[in-house]
Amino acid sequence: MVMGKLRYKLWRDLKQSAGQFMAFAVVIAVGAFFYTGLVTLSDNLSGYTEQYFNKHNISDLNVYYSQLSKQEMASLSGIQGVKKIEGRYSIQASEVFDSYKAIINVHSIPEDNTINTPAVLEGSIPSNQGEVLLDSHYAREHNYRTGDAITIRANNKELRFTIVGLGENVEHAKKNEIQDHKTHGIAYVAEASVPDIAEGNVYNEILVDAEDGYDIDQIAQVIEGKSRNLSYRSQMSKERSFSYSQLTATIHNNGLMSKVIPLVLFLIEAIILFLTMSRMIDSQRNQVGIMKALGVKNRSIMLHYMGFPVIVGITGSILGYIVAALVFVPMVTASNANSYSLPGIEFSLSPFSLVPPIVISSVFGMISCYLSGRKVLKERAAQMLRPKPPKAMKKIVMERIPGIWSRLPYSYKLILRNIFLNKPKALASSIGVAVSTILLITAFGTQMSLQKVADQIGEVYTYDLKMDYKTGVNLETLKLPSGIKSSYGLSTLPVNFMKDSRAEKADLVVTGTENKLIHFFDAHDNQVALENGGVLVPKSYADKYHISEGDLIQLAFTAPELRNQTVTMKVQHITNQYSNPSFFVTPEYLESFGLTYSPTSLLVAADHAAEVSQIRSFFEQDPQVEAITDQTDLGKSAEYMMQQNSFMFIMFIICAVILSFGAIYTISSINIYERNRELATLKVLGYPKHKINRLIFSENIAVTAFAVILALPASGYVFGNIVKALSSSHQQIPDQLPAAVILIAVLLALLLTATSSLLLRRKVAGINMIESLKSVE
Repeated sequence: MVMGKLRYKLWRDLKQSAGQFMAFAVVIAVGAFFYTGLVTLSDNLSGYTEQYFNKHNISDLNVYYSQLSKQEMASLSGIQGVKKIEGRYSIQASEVFDSYKAIINVHSIPEDNTINTPAVLEGSIPSNQGEVLLDSHYAREHNYRTGDAITIRANNKELRFTIVGLGENVEHAKKNEIQDHKTHGIAYVAEASVPDIAEGNVYNEILVDAEDGYDIDQIAQVIEGKSRNLSYRSQMSKERSFSYSQLTATIHNNGLMSKVIPLVLFLIEAIILFLTMSRMIDSQRNQVGIMKALGVKNRSIMLHYMGFPVIVGITGSILGYIVAALVFVPMVTASNANSYSLPGIEFSLSPFSLVPPIVISSVFGMISCYLSGRKVLKERAAQMLRPKPPKAMKKIVMERIPGIWSRLPYSYKLILRNIFLNKPKALASSIGVAVSTILLITAFGTQMSLQKVADQIGEVYTYDLKMDYKTGVNLETLKLPSGIKSSYGLSTLPVNFMKDSRAEKADLVVTGTENKLIHFFDAHDNQVALENGGVLVPKSYADKYHISEGDLIQLAFTAPELRNQTVTMKVQHITNQYSNPSFFVTPEYLESFGLTYSPTSLLVAADHAAEVSQIRSFFEQDPQVEAITDQTDLGKSAEYMMQQNSFMFIMFIICAVILSFGAIYTISSINIYERNRELATLKVLGYPKHKINRLIFSENIAVTAFAVILALPASGYVFGNIVKALSSSHQQIPDQLPAAVILIAVLLALLLTATSSLLLRRKVAGINMIESLKSVE
């Protein structure tokens, strides 16, 4: 009977606090949305990749040589901890189209292949000479089908293959930073085709499959020791490979965010709920006293009030789960398809992912309820049936300073006294607004940083067109069309950046000091010049490998015509290169290492913008030109990153708006309720409504301003970590927070505060003066 009445009372309390109930539910829904969505992404991606890697047996170690015979490879067998070694030939080939050139990484498939086995989606694996398995995304971009012929160029040879299959491979789940399938492809040929590509039936790479439990670094050292008399170049473990490291970092970051973001939101909800339940139980002192007088146990009363946060937790979690299923999962599916080549992966929400948000939010809410209600329940029934004695008033700090308090207007005294006498409520509201401000600054700051990446392209590269010529073309004898203002040659050489036995692919650009179409900027955005005494290093590499000006670095040339030579260069300057970072040297500095400079590309700037199309048409008709690129092609990297991260930035902003609005609205609502008698007194004394509204508005603005001050130091730290997570050696993201970003975030926080104050005017207008003033009696 009693429990039935308590249930009825609970639903009545929910109805009377519908606004606050929805505010709590929405905050929890945001946390549940992020948790269920990110856990689904992390778990599905982790489970799929683990199964995918095991099924196709991704290599534990890749070892690279200039040339390796089968007999030499056999000498590396028998190493303890190595299950199997397979040799293959790998080379970077190209395919030329009308206006661009595509790069294709070609690998031979070893006989009895069990390491890095292809995932065939259509057709079959090549087994005969002249057959190729093409990656399905590249084939889709260029309308290739099984049975079609494809012509590529490798080792200065034109090679023609028949496409016998389409598929993907576990070692190339991510091709490059922007997952560009149009200009980057993967191909696998039978071992019988190697003599057509290379000089004989040789290998230049071995794949190592290690036994479980063995240290791959020790195996790598043994292989390096045994390769001293061979043409050993470098090695790379699975963990250091670009594709594997990118996938594991994504899984780790998503798993971390799925825990941190919801936990922060649930903690904010717990703080606000603590204040709400304190107000609710305190306002129902008489009802609690009657229940105690009727013999209802403290435990039953506490469980009754705990029903509020439990219902809020269940409602908010279900709402977040539904929104995640409708919004997050489709967006993640599309984003993952653009980021990785993982055939057959699917994302779906598990019903079990709904349990943690319900449990965590409910437990946090119940703890808040217990902490806020235990003091009241310790009182006796007779004491609770009497009016609550007013709080003892104390002087605040401002009142103790001579000459200041007396000069303040009366409204300011009311605001300061209320804030300082209700410090827990003001602090709770400030924390909610501070967290939302941090999220706003981070979201807007990252978005503007990516925009700066796109904007810098026009500052660094001021040419209109870049022409890539076929090998052997002498650029000095070229006839250029009219309308060209200036032109300069350059050469882009593929290299491996070497550091502590690690090798990372990079580009070395060679051009003269007189080239005025490429500009360089240091870490402070001051322009620096290319000189003959060293190499310009991108800041993205410098940050990752801790490189400073004056240091020595090693670059290994991977092009066969450069004899795979490794050189040590002096770092002249560290330069900001946000998009397409490359190492830069002059022809004179390159030739100081005994290497010959032969420009293969031409940069041109037109006299007038209207003449660019005519100049492009001229070069398109030149059979010696392999590819033509312009400013649009350079911006693809920044555009890709903005597209991939726009969804998360939007979610950050929405989350911040909801959190800020929910915190301000709920705390202000509690504040108005607790000050009903004070506000009613002001009404009786003749205070007009607009002055009372201004009083509450000013109070909220003061709390928001304090929250913004708290948020500024923390926002720089959070923003720095987000930028660090997005950056890599192949992509630099500016890590400076512009003042405009901070200003926008602060103004938005103030706007949300003003909006919540406007919505609370209805509560102020609804105060019953007689009831509020007579309530104590």
